[in-house]
Amino acid sequence: MTHPDQAGLPGCVRHPDRPTGLSCTRCGRPACPECLRDASVGHQCVDCVHAGRQGVRRGTTVAGAEPGRRPIVVPVLAALNVAVFVLTAAQAGSIGSNERSALFQEWVLVPGLVAGGDWWRPLTSGFLHYGPLHLVFNMMALWWLGRELEPILGRTRFLAVYLVSLLGGSAAVMLFSSPNSLVAGASGAVFGLMGALFVVARRLRAPMGQIVGLVAVNLVISVVVPGISLVGHLGGLVVGAAATAGLVHVPAVRNRAALQVSALVLLAVVVVAVIAGRAAAVSFV
Repeated sequence: MTHPDQAGLPGCVRHPDRPTGLSCTRCGRPACPECLRDASVGHQCVDCVHAGRQGVRRGTTVAGAEPGRRPIVVPVLAALNVAVFVLTAAQAGSIGSNERSALFQEWVLVPGLVAGGDWWRPLTSGFLHYGPLHLVFNMMALWWLGRELEPILGRTRFLAVYLVSLLGGSAAVMLFSSPNSLVAGASGAVFGLMGALFVVARRLRAPMGQIVGLVAVNLVISVVVPGISLVGHLGGLVVGAAATAGLVHVPAVRNRAALQVSALVLLAVVVVAVIAGRAAAVSFV
């Protein structure tokens, strides 16, 4: 039953049977106390509050990525590396000597064979590993670095940095290694992630001690332990840092994504040009 004092009052927009003298300060529609929420100015109905929340843009990371997204690219890359290792081990009939497999021989980076037309080797070699320890160490580093970087860079940017770093390591091998050398492993890409983490930390003005120590220790290991391609690691490190700098130092303007893509494409073109140029030179040796 309507109270005499409420006679002639409009009904709540969500509860028409409830006369009310209140209204939403945003849309002006009548609303009962149950349907109103405190706002910075006056009260808003629950519909306007919901619409306002939907329209609010979430903040972005230093690279322009949506924050809070869990890593997906990192486990996918790790799974690909493990799958390729399992396949090479099955072909070779040996876990410790998987490099004897046909796939390994077809994919491993040999500068002289790249010069002969095997253009895929600079990329595919980054998914091969010499034995289980090589695989485990690289995948542990990928997981540790990737779970920090992928949420900051975003999935697509992270994958781009990973791949261009891999090619950067291969480019260094093409330039400074023997035409007959055999190089494989995700280490160039992993060192690229180290360079990426260094650049991101500097951009965020975070403590640098642990990151510098990580890079230094791994470079020392690259020098001390025989059979490791130091030039490949350095190439990945430099290119990964350069790629990330092109992402996090681009100003936050409307066409920021286009500028980031342009920077990555330019760097990739330079790296591929180095590989192609060296391949052409090797072919005449």
